[in-house]
Amino acid sequence: MRSPLLDLPGAVAAEAPDSDVAAHYGDLFAEQRALLKGEAIVDRSNREVVRIAGADRLKWLNDLTSQKLDTLKPGEWTQTLILDLQGRVEHHLTLVDDGEAVLAHVEPGTSEALVGYLDRMRFMLRVEVSHEPELAVLSNRDEDFVVPRAELAEHLGRPLAGLWAFEALRIEDHRPRLGFETDHKTIPHEVGWIGDAVHLTKGCYRGQETVARVHNLGHPPRRLVFLHLDGSVDTLPKHGAPVELDGQQVGEVGSAARHHELGPIALAVVKRTVPVDATLLAGGVAAAQEVVVPPDAGRNVQIDPALRRRIR
Repeated sequence: MRSPLLDLPGAVAAEAPDSDVAAHYGDLFAEQRALLKGEAIVDRSNREVVRIAGADRLKWLNDLTSQKLDTLKPGEWTQTLILDLQGRVEHHLTLVDDGEAVLAHVEPGTSEALVGYLDRMRFMLRVEVSHEPELAVLSNRDEDFVVPRAELAEHLGRPLAGLWAFEALRIEDHRPRLGFETDHKTIPHEVGWIGDAVHLTKGCYRGQETVARVHNLGHPPRRLVFLHLDGSVDTLPKHGAPVELDGQQVGEVGSAARHHELGPIALAVVKRTVPVDATLLAGGVAAAQEVVVPPDAGRNVQIDPALRRRIR
């Protein structure tokens, strides 16, 4: 659903799957700085909102997903995953309970499948699941807000930052995005979702066996890396561009952006065995690595919390 904020002067639409919101409003780096200072908000109304109501909602979601939700307090934002039987990521939800219902926002185009799955799992429990197209997501540096879509234009009492600014800071914060740093084979350990979206001691849920096995006995086959890209190149590597080492493909680019201080940056997923000090080529652009998920992740090795500076 196209955002009315795209009609503002200077607004430039982002690329799919974000083409319903603005990439920027005319000054990318100024928007980044305003967002970083907490002065700006971002229109993320292309995100789809799912509402889960009913007395059993938190216990039910706790049983279905990877995060501990049965003790979630009203107003507390968190993340959770729905995994398949092999522990591969199917859905990533960012959610809050408002005391009456859980509001979860998900990637564009994924809510229909999510609602379908949740409906099939209701059984006789007191829960109601609905897609809420009249609700929209706004974000600032540290938190999200769910507002009526019809009131988007009323939230303009502070500067706007486009999605490019938000994505640049997301990449800087080493936060993966479903469909960008993930594919149909992704397991949570590979992209650092342990802790942020996966609770390791809460009990059983679909896919939990894989999470426990990797955490206690093995290592994930791939790992998320942060890339400092060669700033002398005019173009950014595209999503899915090959990451190469010595002429061999060892991974793929997830997201890339231009940062107001760091220059061109990216997130990529590479084979676990790639040396952490190796200089790579990302879509043909020279790239120096910064470790996000270490090669020895799993086997009870914890990711340094300092490597994940924001949770959203």
